[in-house]
Amino acid sequence: MKALFDIVSHQCSKAVTNSYSTSFSLATKMLAQSIRQDIYNIYGFVRSADEIVDSFHDYDKEALFDRFEEDLELALQNKISLNPILNAFQETYHKYNIDKHLVVAFMKSMRLDLHKSDYLTEADYKMYIYGSADVVGLMCLMVFVKGDRTKYNRLEKSAMSLGSAFQKVNFLRDLKADYEDLSRTYFPNTNLDHLDEGSKQRIIEDIENDFALGFEGIKELPIEAKFGVFMAYRYYYQLLKKLKSTPALEIKSTRIRVPNYKKFELLTRGYVKYHLNLM
Repeated sequence: MKALFDIVSHQCSKAVTNSYSTSFSLATKMLAQSIRQDIYNIYGFVRSADEIVDSFHDYDKEALFDRFEEDLELALQNKISLNPILNAFQETYHKYNIDKHLVVAFMKSMRLDLHKSDYLTEADYKMYIYGSADVVGLMCLMVFVKGDRTKYNRLEKSAMSLGSAFQKVNFLRDLKADYEDLSRTYFPNTNLDHLDEGSKQRIIEDIENDFALGFEGIKELPIEAKFGVFMAYRYYYQLLKKLKSTPALEIKSTRIRVPNYKKFELLTRGYVKYHLNLM
């Protein structure tokens, strides 16, 4: 029965989310059950593509990515895939009429990571951020508003800003691994060999501006999504605060983390703030 395979596909997407991201998994658990699985389905898809370009160094990554992209296209066309992650994603894609250009933009940015190692201009940087992060926020937004185009259009810019903020925090947190292990630099006009406090502060101010616009959109989200997205926001903002207080040279030499006990503390305080309407 196809229904049984769909259940297995859902379980695979949820397992990917829980295995790869404690913070995203925790935030997703705060979403209403009616939309939770669809967010797992989106995460499973984007994480799979990201893993190909970031992790499978002993394999022909370009060939793997080509095959994944072909399978994705067939899944979207045929509304089924023997790849359970893609089978789950295509279900959410069709259920909410997610725009194809969002998926295309995401895959384009992921493909860039196969060969492109730096982003020297602001235009290239923004293009990569749009495809790797903003469109993921927009796919999730379509789920949050349950396909309502009027609500989607009203919240589109804030969703993109929040996606940008999350991605830029990831870039700053993963500076060492991206630069030393993958030979990548994402921030334009920034010499990572001599990262100083001024450069770090410019990056953080840019992220704070994204967070401010993104937070305005969180306040307008439907009740099913608001608390979960608010918790993701709180986690990433806490991570930004840690990065802000960490010397630039230390950021380049280590990976800054928010410990699990702190994540649960944020959850507890966030729950109180949310229910007292103190957002």
